[in-house]
Amino acid sequence: MKLLTTLFLAVFLAFSSFAQTNSPTWNTFLSDLQKAQVEYTAHYSEKKYQQAATVLSTVATTLDNLKLTEKEKQEFQPTIKDVYANVYYNLACLQSLLNEKKQAITSFEKAITWGYKDYQNALNDTDLTNIRKEKKFITAFGQLKQYDKLFLLQQSGNYVSENKGSSLPAFNYQAANDHNLTEVKRYFNLDSIAGKGDEVSRIINIMLFVTKSIKYDGTNWALCEFDAIDFYNYHKATGKGINCRHKAMTLNEMYLAMGFKSRYVTCMPKDDTDTDCHVINSVYSETLKKWLWMDPSHGAYVMDENNTLLSIEEVRERLRNNQSLKLNTETKVTKIWYLDNYMAKNLYWIQCTNKSQFNTESRYRQADSDLQYISLIPTGFDKESNKYLKNNAITHDPAYFWQLPEAKKLQ
Repeated sequence: MKLLTTLFLAVFLAFSSFAQTNSPTWNTFLSDLQKAQVEYTAHYSEKKYQQAATVLSTVATTLDNLKLTEKEKQEFQPTIKDVYANVYYNLACLQSLLNEKKQAITSFEKAITWGYKDYQNALNDTDLTNIRKEKKFITAFGQLKQYDKLFLLQQSGNYVSENKGSSLPAFNYQAANDHNLTEVKRYFNLDSIAGKGDEVSRIINIMLFVTKSIKYDGTNWALCEFDAIDFYNYHKATGKGINCRHKAMTLNEMYLAMGFKSRYVTCMPKDDTDTDCHVINSVYSETLKKWLWMDPSHGAYVMDENNTLLSIEEVRERLRNNQSLKLNTETKVTKIWYLDNYMAKNLYWIQCTNKSQFNTESRYRQADSDLQYISLIPTGFDKESNKYLKNNAITHDPAYFWQLPEAKKLQ
């Protein structure tokens, strides 16, 4: 069973109003949401699959009979397609559970026709076990492979060594004794938060503090200055969460304040029409002599089969080579969703700034005129048409992008 998206939930909840009219308008369709969601969830959790399937069938029938103006058709068609795709996918799951194999495969095919693309979910969904060996299902399922985020990453071009010399900007890290960073350290009492353990435990403890003390909301753009203290106070004053970029900026300043070299790294998808990316941290461990993946939005770090902490570069290569990965997280995200799907999508290319410092991307104060964005992209990637690469320093060389931090510090 696929977890329902917020969009699908909003429309799907309208079931209680469906029986009131054979030809509902869009407003009628959205008018009575909560009852149907509760009803459907109860049926599924109680394994009353036939009743749950009836709910979905009613949703589909109602969509078939919607009366829409031409303007509404244009405006709501993407939403309608998403709902159809999710309805038929979940209906296929229910029919599979009911051992109605022919109907389940037909519903699965309809889901794909309406635009269902979640390969990883369909691959791992146990609700579909009863039909997995059916020839028609295998054929239909094969159509989803092209949309698999992990498959797309594995088909990306390779990185290559380059000799651009001084044409690319240097990476600089603000010294911990900068007056702004010393205030960050004092304000959050970072020595206490980090604890008295070894270096890695202190790095993890600081990351988990940001995870737990500032709510995460990927849809919210914080209306405050872009530094750790202001982000924290924005959350405390408004109760609102901050997005992944702001979380990573917050953690970055805390790491710098404690003397750890750190960057916040924007992880980007191949498709520049996909507005969803994810920003995490790369912090350098002097004891391990390597960069470490730290994600304050999900309280996540990644290890290999030997419990060795991994870097962003190592995680990306392991995903491309189908090597094992272990996810450690404070939230309910699964390894399949987070690494094999979400981060596989968002590790197609990556970007960070040349300077890592307090209030790097100032919103209200004077902007840093020397700030540059550096992007590491695979070979064969169309850098000319991608709008997010405009005015970036571009490299194909991971050795340059992930170079070890120099003793020189940004003052």
